[in-house]
Amino acid sequence: MTTLANGGKTTAGHRVVLTGFGVFSSIGVGATEFAEGLRVGRSGAKPITAFDTEGFAHANGCEIVDFHPEKWITALDVAELGRASQFSVAAARMAIDDAGLDVGELREQRGLISVGTTDGESFDLDHLVESQLAHGPERMDSTIARRIRAGRLSAAIAHELGLTDVEAITIPTACAAGNYAIGYGYDAVRTGEVDFALCGGADAMCRKTFAGFYRLGTIAPELCQPFDADRKGILTGEGAGILVLESLESALARGARIYAEVLGYGLNCDAYHQVAPNQQSVARCMELALENAGIEPDQVDLISAHGTGTKANDITEARAIRSVYGDAPPRTVSIKSMLGHTMGAASALAAIACSLAIVHGFIPPTINHFTTDPECEVDCVPNQAVAADLRVVQNNGLAFGGNNAVVMLGKYEEQR
Repeated sequence: MTTLANGGKTTAGHRVVLTGFGVFSSIGVGATEFAEGLRVGRSGAKPITAFDTEGFAHANGCEIVDFHPEKWITALDVAELGRASQFSVAAARMAIDDAGLDVGELREQRGLISVGTTDGESFDLDHLVESQLAHGPERMDSTIARRIRAGRLSAAIAHELGLTDVEAITIPTACAAGNYAIGYGYDAVRTGEVDFALCGGADAMCRKTFAGFYRLGTIAPELCQPFDADRKGILTGEGAGILVLESLESALARGARIYAEVLGYGLNCDAYHQVAPNQQSVARCMELALENAGIEPDQVDLISAHGTGTKANDITEARAIRSVYGDAPPRTVSIKSMLGHTMGAASALAAIACSLAIVHGFIPPTINHFTTDPECEVDCVPNQAVAADLRVVQNNGLAFGGNNAVVMLGKYEEQR
């Protein structure tokens, strides 16, 4: 048992650890391949093929190719699932296998499934709208129509694994949703409400989101260059990151490998602007996470930034970081330079990246970087990974509407 500060009250709770990862990304599938992609600074950028890009002056993205969901999804009919749900379910199955958990034993335990998303099954929704406009509602495909509910991203995991004593929720807080989902799972495991949690995020490439960002003028022509003076915006991506959360007692009892410990998190929503981030609110969210984790700023070794590569986000986030950490903040990187902006999966994949960095002793680079914007003033570890002994890592997730979520992760140590 440990004591954590939460909302101004001191409450006893279990220590919460991460013991399994399911990863689908454009730079690697599975924890091992993903870690290697991060270490070498692999880029997932390529021309988009998921939808027709005619009429767009540029259309690069970070798409996953050669995805074979039937390898991981065996109980459900894959055709009944949208692509985002396929990512989510496949990643959950992979995470359980990675954690060395027996599904039959999980069915006897209390669990939580929380999956964050920005778009749900908007790829399928795009097709339904196109069909309705071209042929009328009576010609819409009923199979596709059944797939579009965002709740299926979490419910389908329960159905695939045969889990009945679980709460399955989909959290739609846009690009911070993965961290929201992790925070929700952390509280449930910490308090003993559940025995395990499957948490993370999933999204698939879709025309709606690409076109929306394009109309905002925030799609980069070729590459994503966070914190670079010549950055031009985001590249949309896709994928899923699902993490297994369990109590330290549970992990030790079954001899599980422990990737990292969840130390705490912070959430806020300022509703300052539909799309523009608010510096004070972002800073306050980081402070809340530090307070909840019982961590002092000088204990943080690395920040995984939201780091979208847009002018407004990178300056605002960097200034918020410096307002909390002073003139010499921890190294601050953006893995979106490699795998693009995976929307609701972004902070979940980043949490996995942070944990793998802790385990393997390196800081992933911010690639495509030439000259740091003087208004950002962070060491973003340009282009080449560096060796590092990481003990505490901060993972930022920021979203439209002022939804901010920050998760603190730590190296597992017997005494803390």
